[in-house]
Amino acid sequence: MNAETELPYQRDQFYGRSRRSVPAARHFARWSLTYWGLDAWDRAGDVSLCVSELATNALLHGVPPGRGFLLRIRYDGEVVRVEVHDSGSGVPRIPDEADEGGRGLLLVSLLADKWGVGERAPGKSVWAEFVAAGERDRFSRRSR
Repeated sequence: MNAETELPYQRDQFYGRSRRSVPAARHFARWSLTYWGLDAWDRAGDVSLCVSELATNALLHGVPPGRGFLLRIRYDGEVVRVEVHDSGSGVPRIPDEADEGGRGLLLVSLLADKWGVGERAPGKSVWAEFVAAGERDRFSRRSR
């Protein structure tokens, strides 16, 4: 097997502290799903929206001036995992009050099958997982 066909697939992209980083991250996520044959997957839009929310949170709360964030997208044949790594402190959470903000994480919690926060030195990684078992094979068989 070569690197193009061997699972898990992984794509990493670093983004600077810029307003253009969120749409660029969303585009990168869609490109990755297309590259892996998941572009027609019914959850591709959910992945894209969660990437936007996690990237926005990183820029607003986790990326100090002069720094950026890393977007990592993995696919192991069963699960698509999105991770946004930043160097900020604090633990993201869904607020108790609706007017506190935090609707982005609420969306992530509703759209993803799982989500969470991991520690990094420095900072954190916020991740979301989407079950996609068998999707690549189903779409590649359909297109033949």
